[in-house]
Amino acid sequence: MSENNRPPVAPTAVRLPRYTKSEQDEILGDGDDPFGVAATGLTWLPKEEHFGIRHGDRLVAHAGLLRLPVAIGGVETEVVGVGGVAVAPDLQGQGLARLVVTAALDHARTMGPQHALLFCRAPLVRLYQRLGWHPVDEDVLVEQPEGRLVTMPLRTMVTPLRDDVYWPSGSLRLFSFPM
Repeated sequence: MSENNRPPVAPTAVRLPRYTKSEQDEILGDGDDPFGVAATGLTWLPKEEHFGIRHGDRLVAHAGLLRLPVAIGGVETEVVGVGGVAVAPDLQGQGLARLVVTAALDHARTMGPQHALLFCRAPLVRLYQRLGWHPVDEDVLVEQPEGRLVTMPLRTMVTPLRDDVYWPSGSLRLFSFPM
């Protein structure tokens, strides 16, 4: 029990009106490469929808969303890109990633596309698999400045946003920078 004899409040993910660099720093600190992807040299898109978890006045977790045009096996469609997933290092292992990603995916289901897609470093693949994501085995092409197409060096993962859909086979190309 807490000091006022009430049980502690379970963390809840909420939609954020915005997500700034200072809020990212609040979660991850202000290091040069908080997501560990700077070595890829990629240019990334900002997310448009944001979800977070607060612990007191501190933002401790975030996940962002963005609709993206893609081609899967040559068929053009859209996916919801999930990115900027972050949990404060001192609070990792407490289920906050699951909570914030679940809240983001609940909203993603209202956005129209049938699948969500994310890119992650190899050490995070098992975490996302536990959250219901599946690795994409084909190479993924993403756009970069000056119209260059590059193969995504990070692991691509997908999850359905509807019960009755399956990820189609074939190559994947984003018609945008990655998110």
